[in-house]
Amino acid sequence: MRAEAQSHVDRIKDALALLRRFLDWDRALRRLDELNARVEDQALWNDPKAAQEVMRERRRLDEAITATKAIQSELDDTVELIEMAEAEGDTEMETEGVEALAQLAVRAEHDKVQALLAGEADANDTYIEINSGAGGTESQDWAGMLQRMYTRWAERRGMKVELIDYHAGEQAGIKSATLLVKGENAYGFAKTESGVHRLVRISPYDSAARRHTSFSSVWVYPVIDDNIEVDYNESDLRIDTYRASGAGGQHINTTDSAVRITHIPTGIVVQCQNQRSQHKNKAEAYNQLRARLYELELQKREAVANAENATKTDIGWGHQIRSYVLQPYQLVKDLRTGVTSTAPGDVLDGALDPFMAAALSQRVTGEKVDVEDVD
Repeated sequence: MRAEAQSHVDRIKDALALLRRFLDWDRALRRLDELNARVEDQALWNDPKAAQEVMRERRRLDEAITATKAIQSELDDTVELIEMAEAEGDTEMETEGVEALAQLAVRAEHDKVQALLAGEADANDTYIEINSGAGGTESQDWAGMLQRMYTRWAERRGMKVELIDYHAGEQAGIKSATLLVKGENAYGFAKTESGVHRLVRISPYDSAARRHTSFSSVWVYPVIDDNIEVDYNESDLRIDTYRASGAGGQHINTTDSAVRITHIPTGIVVQCQNQRSQHKNKAEAYNQLRARLYELELQKREAVANAENATKTDIGWGHQIRSYVLQPYQLVKDLRTGVTSTAPGDVLDGALDPFMAAALSQRVTGEKVDVEDVD
């Protein structure tokens, strides 16, 4: 089999191996049998909420198993076709087989990522909070670039983006911003982006045209619905109001309508100023607080997520997950997975899917790539 075909086969086999590992294949097959039996039990339908949960789990598991079996079957058939074509010297049939493998490899990658989005809150909408690090205008401009990057990523995927909170930088960019991204699997994809992001470039704000390094942090947490209970004591909250401001620092109203809530035991701070009504801003801030507390609980349950989401540390050296180098060369490198791109302009325009897919896969394999930082 020629090298091109073997490369596609290897990609497909890697995707299938990860899918089976993620599903815990034998357990998944047994679980699907159990769920099918429950669906046939009429007693289940006396509890609509329980029935809905069972049907949701059954659908996701059935889709993942069916997709995995289909890919394996098509792989076996196509490899057999190519081997037959080689034996008979039929180059046209062989070429068709290689093209079919290429298409199957793309599908296998897509199905792999979709299957990895099976976490408790992966299907939910998500908040993306961006904070500039130390460094004044440089880091604030970088934070503004990240805000645009995630907005463009969401738009590319057909998601809707709302600006929940915004604090403009002193000269450029932002000090902080919170985006609400609404769309299928928004949290599942974006959750791997939590961490410190590092930019290296020739500063447009330095008259001597020197190279600068800037840091900003990204914190991702899911929107949760009323079916998920989050307990906290009102006495543990400090609620402050302040005057909202828009981009550039202009006041957008003359009353203290913006709301900030601090959860004292954890130090979690959330804020909202996108509505003119203090009541609506307070309600949204409470939603963010519940989401943040829920995300904190997810971290406790998922040990592998702790390192990836530990952004409540210093925004600087030693904590970054990705470097974006614009000078002296063009390179974006993820320090966790080793995935790179030589087109940082595309990445900053929202081309984040390869980085997200690799990070999702790493959560399953647990394998870490030893990657040197980029100077």
